[in-house]
Amino acid sequence: MSWSKEDKINIMGIILDRLDYNGALERIANFLESGGLKVIVTPNAEIIMAAQTNEKLRRAVNSADIRFPDGIGVVLASRIIGKPLYGRTAGYDLMERILDMAAQRNLSVFLLGGRPKVAEEAATNIKLKFPGIAIAGTHHGYFDDNEEKAIVEKINSSGADILLVAMGAPRQELFMMTNRSSLQCTLAMGVGGSLDVLAGRVRRAPVFMQKAGLEWLYRLATQPARIKRMSVLPLFLIEVVLYKLKQRG
Repeated sequence: MSWSKEDKINIMGIILDRLDYNGALERIANFLESGGLKVIVTPNAEIIMAAQTNEKLRRAVNSADIRFPDGIGVVLASRIIGKPLYGRTAGYDLMERILDMAAQRNLSVFLLGGRPKVAEEAATNIKLKFPGIAIAGTHHGYFDDNEEKAIVEKINSSGADILLVAMGAPRQELFMMTNRSSLQCTLAMGVGGSLDVLAGRVRRAPVFMQKAGLEWLYRLATQPARIKRMSVLPLFLIEVVLYKLKQRG
């Protein structure tokens, strides 16, 4: 299936796919039938801002096979630019739909990232929520560059079909793209702090706040230490306006 330029949006040099969940899952289903590793990233306002000064991150995001927009900031930015996205999108929700797909197809998943024991706790809860899914293996995200080759070998030897990488940006994006030719799974997705949620260590916002685009506010209220990260959002929207004006000029 081919995808036209109209299916994409450029936000400050980061190319995002204008996909809803069903469109993304359709492409993922095709990926699972094809050979070679396909990579999914979920850029949010913070990642797009970081990519303005991190060329490796920008290249990694733009080289992914699906760049699924994550968060209200990106949705608002798309409206400013004049190519609105298909409503609220969240990387966590896409991840859960992929896990459901994996359970239905009897595919195996490797969980990489989080603090020690988090991936194991997440694996236990995933198996309860998605009966039929196979957890091929787990490993925490606290390893250095010298251990990276061994981690890739562990993932490959597990026989995992799907790899979820929860190491935060830019590390997870760089890990997936740097090791793309070595990893033998079919699909890899960067999922940020999602393993903490799956493990039950962090709660998501109530559904009504998610639908209202206020998940960021819930995170700020429950994790005040995130205020510095959250302050990126208004600056991001200002930068998007300036970017649009510059493009017009």
